Amino acid sequence: MALAGLTALAVLGPASAPGAAAAPAGAGPSTTAATTTADAPPTPGPAHQVEVFGEDGSIGRARVPAASPFAAGRPGPRTQGQGAPGGAAAEDGAVTPIVQNGGTDAKLDVVVVGDGYTAAEQDRFRADAAAKWQEITAVEPYATYRALFNVWAVDAVSAESGVSGDPDRATVRSTALGSWFWCEEVERLLCVDTDAVERYAAKAPQADLVIVVANSAKYGGAGYNDVVSPLGYSGIATVAGGNAKSGQIAVHETGHSLGKLADEYSYEDGGAYQGDEPPEANLTELTASQLRRTHSKWYRWLGRTSPDGGTVGTYEGGGYHPLGLYRPTENSIMRSLGREFNLPGREAMIGGFYRYASVLASATPTDAVLGRTDQVTVGLATPATRLRWFVDGREVRSLSGRTTVQVAALGLTGPKGLRHRLTAVATDPTPDVLDPELRDSLTDSLSWQVTR
Repeated sequence: MALAGLTALAVLGPASAPGAAAAPAGAGPSTTAATTTADAPPTPGPAHQVEVFGEDGSIGRARVPAASPFAAGRPGPRTQGQGAPGGAAAEDGAVTPIVQNGGTDAKLDVVVVGDGYTAAEQDRFRADAAAKWQEITAVEPYATYRALFNVWAVDAVSAESGVSGDPDRATVRSTALGSWFWCEEVERLLCVDTDAVERYAAKAPQADLVIVVANSAKYGGAGYNDVVSPLGYSGIATVAGGNAKSGQIAVHETGHSLGKLADEYSYEDGGAYQGDEPPEANLTELTASQLRRTHSKWYRWLGRTSPDGGTVGTYEGGGYHPLGLYRPTENSIMRSLGREFNLPGREAMIGGFYRYASVLASATPTDAVLGRTDQVTVGLATPATRLRWFVDGREVRSLSGRTTVQVAALGLTGPKGLRHRLTAVATDPTPDVLDPELRDSLTDSLSWQVTR
């Protein structure tokens, strides 16, 4: 699709085209490859519908190939003097924990894969991955729920430093994931080879969410929200590792993959919506009065002040249509970057976190019999999580809130060797969830057999 054509489809209101703004200043790749042709050769095969993000916050869509002609090991343009495809190195595929909060069964596991980083630049990749995670977790509800996540960095060793299309569209580099700017003629659209991403993501202990960090300071990225992997993740976000604003791209993309939220932006020529009631929590055909009357969608939030600004109501325009669909607030991060999730969106995100992670976790095995010299330690979703302890079904109020409990302090009675049941019950009391069905999922318990 030509840039002019994409602009007509994708620009939100009067905003400029995603490829129009100049790249911000900042450190780029540490080496510069030789350059060849500007254009990627046609790549036949499957395609993806992706989101395009402008520096002004506008969001649009484009259809892009699933494969990259610049990925190591694929036929395509090569730079003079290039080494073996893939830049074979012992470090390739190595996994480093960036954040560890517990086992993969109780936490949401984020996998960050680098592209355009050579073997000598893997320390820099891990630093970029950690910095990008800090950007993401500065936004609510990530900020409150940091303890629910593990983050794994997967080293994808590239033969060359940097990615194609940076600093200009004439630049071509062979990299592990084949990332390239100027995808589909849009400068800020940073595409990637999705099969290569899958191969590297599979090396992590678990992949619930996948982010690709490219070795570039140029603003750009993409949201692959139609990717569904057998590994368990849905969606891929690509971001520039050296750009301080690109983390917002990943936040928006996770609104789709974790929150199952719809886009709240529209196109001027999108026409009036004619379909059924959307399944997503943040779009509706109903007005505010109809939501109240039918107890539908975000009716519990109506009239409340939202963190993205303004009051929750029904604002026409969303789901790519300017008419016939309503969104909860004027301008949340699902409409343009640089914003917060609105209240219904925040609730949906918390629900998404808990689809993968647990309110309560513990490294103490639940299948072991613990004696008086043992202790039980648990981890909580947030510092505000309420924790209660029970012995044989009776609450021990003196232990409330303690995350470590000594078996000797339980006051067990009866003959030695008699097994008792110790149970921890945790409840997340967050005011950001009003849906009773979702609130029921915010309580969890773990039990152990103990003896005196």
